[in-house]
Amino acid sequence: MSPSSSSLRHCRLLCSSTTTTPSPITISAAKARLRSVYDPDEALSIYTSLSDHSPSPTPTPTPTPTASTRYAQDLTIKRLAKARRYADIESLIEPQKKSPNIVQEPFLSTLIRSYGRAGMFDHARRTFDQMDELGTPRTALSFNALLSACNQSKQFDQVSKLFEQIPNKYNKVVPDKVSYGILIRSFCESGNAEGALALIDQMREKGNNVEVTAISYTTIIDALYRKGSVGEAESIWSEMVSNGCAPDVTAYNVRLMHAHHGKPDEDVVPVLQEMSSLGITPDTISYNYLMTCYCKNGMIEDAVKVYEGLKGKGCAPNATTFRTLVYHLCNNGDFDRGFRVYKESAKRDKIPDFGSLKLLVRGLVEKKKVKDAKGVIRTVKKKFPANFLNAWKKLEIELGLVSKEESPAEEEIAKAA
Repeated sequence: MSPSSSSLRHCRLLCSSTTTTPSPITISAAKARLRSVYDPDEALSIYTSLSDHSPSPTPTPTPTPTASTRYAQDLTIKRLAKARRYADIESLIEPQKKSPNIVQEPFLSTLIRSYGRAGMFDHARRTFDQMDELGTPRTALSFNALLSACNQSKQFDQVSKLFEQIPNKYNKVVPDKVSYGILIRSFCESGNAEGALALIDQMREKGNNVEVTAISYTTIIDALYRKGSVGEAESIWSEMVSNGCAPDVTAYNVRLMHAHHGKPDEDVVPVLQEMSSLGITPDTISYNYLMTCYCKNGMIEDAVKVYEGLKGKGCAPNATTFRTLVYHLCNNGDFDRGFRVYKESAKRDKIPDFGSLKLLVRGLVEKKKVKDAKGVIRTVKKKFPANFLNAWKKLEIELGLVSKEESPAEEEIAKAA
């Protein structure tokens, strides 16, 4: 798309937003639609149609987020960021600084976090620096939002610098356990698990002022497992337990993430049994690891039993559940069951990834189930983002699912992407 056509589209969107008020919808309806919408213009339109939001003091269609609309704003920003529509994100967030709520630190902190989710750290830092002129107090709350924005923007090396600079500049900003947890994550994300461990010692020296939580330990254990330092990870696990930090389901899922590369009965099942013995209920992620382990070991029927038993365990399959099962069923030539699992995923709006569905569509065509194959493609083309249209169109042509008359020219396929 040329710059001029992009500008025209943006202009049309802004004009329609200001001259035609979209039909208001409820927050729950907006959330449901935003989860399945990938087009940034459509996402922005849905968000600005929210009927339950605080009035903004400026003539803008952007709603002022309340606790209930914040999730909808996060989804909208996620869609815009993926499309690199940073100017639109700025247009959505900046007017909120004129809201009467801006003097409340929790409200301003959400704006910092929103910029962080978009990877716009410079904007997040500028918002933090504007707090004096906006009349907003600074405490660990906004400081933690800034640190999180730094991590989300992948500027991990900046977190430790902010950790040193900000509390020295503003005496009311005192790092708490959340601050240290974010700093630990920055070390782990940058591959410095040793630096994170040193922070644990610093936190202990501060006594009750900064509590060492299971979250901090779990972050380090996860980094060590990913690094391949299994023995060290298990040693830190023992240290966590001995220091009175009871592991939760998230901590155990980190162990399962490592264990699922092994054997089901030797590595994964014992961890699940340990969880149950401690009164910790495994969640969908826990069972996904067991199911994946069965699949990797060629035990497809056992994986299917885990999937079918999720409801009885109080769990619901998520996108990873469907992706794993569809991929491995199709990889083993069981396209009929793969198709049934796919249909269930479509009902729940948790459709698997392109790679898994590509296997499924190829298999359905091979089994002469062309109608089903076309149905899969028709559904997923509505759900997948625009940058996948090219891949789907090429697959249709390759498998003969469109006639030559229907087949678009190569340049048109490129435009669709």
